[in-house]
Amino acid sequence: MEERKRQEEELQEWNDLQKRFSDLEELLELYDPATPEYTTIKNDAIKLEKDLSKFEIKQVLGEPEDHLSCFFEIHSGAGGTEACDWAEMILRMYLRFCENMGYKPYILDISPGDEAGIKACTLEIIGDYAYGYLKCEIGIHRLVRLSPFDSSHRRHTSFASVFAYPKITNTEEIEINESDLRIDTYRASGHGGQHVNKTDSAVRITHNPSGIVVQCQSERSQFQNKTKAMEILISRLKQKQIEEQEKEREEMESSKKKIEWGSQIRSYVLHPYNMVKDLRTNYETSNTKGVLDGDLEDFVKAYLFSNE
Repeated sequence: MEERKRQEEELQEWNDLQKRFSDLEELLELYDPATPEYTTIKNDAIKLEKDLSKFEIKQVLGEPEDHLSCFFEIHSGAGGTEACDWAEMILRMYLRFCENMGYKPYILDISPGDEAGIKACTLEIIGDYAYGYLKCEIGIHRLVRLSPFDSSHRRHTSFASVFAYPKITNTEEIEINESDLRIDTYRASGHGGQHVNKTDSAVRITHNPSGIVVQCQSERSQFQNKTKAMEILISRLKQKQIEEQEKEREEMESSKKKIEWGSQIRSYVLHPYNMVKDLRTNYETSNTKGVLDGDLEDFVKAYLFSNE
């Protein structure tokens, strides 16, 4: 029933797009380019083009989990304070991307850097096709810039990793034995109200068979944090299952590149020139400000269609 509802919504979306296109065609015949109404029509056409692009991307996202919301992780890599600052820049970039897409992001856990930025962050991103879009961002992101933390203002290279996994709604697919879990509680860090920093409300869960460790400190109570951490664990285990299946397919087909730590996917160069380049597709742009403000749709589209 969920699948049928989603397909009916996509069909309705397509019919709406067709109607908007027909209406614009008729309006263009009625108004002269010199009239104020023509400018409005032109703006509507630009909006229609963007919506058509989003619809086109949805048609490529055909995996069963692509339409789901997701959990999203950012980790600073090599580069010390530079890398922590870069990880925070990436966090801002994806928060802006979520805003552009109409997604709702929630920070579940964040570890601040020693001097600046963040060491790691886990988000829950709610929205249709959030996983489908953000799975295209999995990998290593490299930044080249003049360092604001270097007194000599030299050029530095920093790395951060990004990982996404679908938020599983059917928890019956994954079986977890309580005996396989180690649950630790600790005092939450960062800004908080009455309870944060004063009680051991934060929860860390270790799944011993897989070695997966998840944690949550965003909720007010230990019970709420444990519940959210279990959701993350179930989704991580499901993602592990998906990756194992994908690995089997890759061994049979040898068609897709494996994504792992060390596989740099994108470079962001802010000095001596401005350029963001995706190394998987060779798609690039000089609009570094736009990209860091969350304009990532062209990169997603290039990646998805390169695998078609």
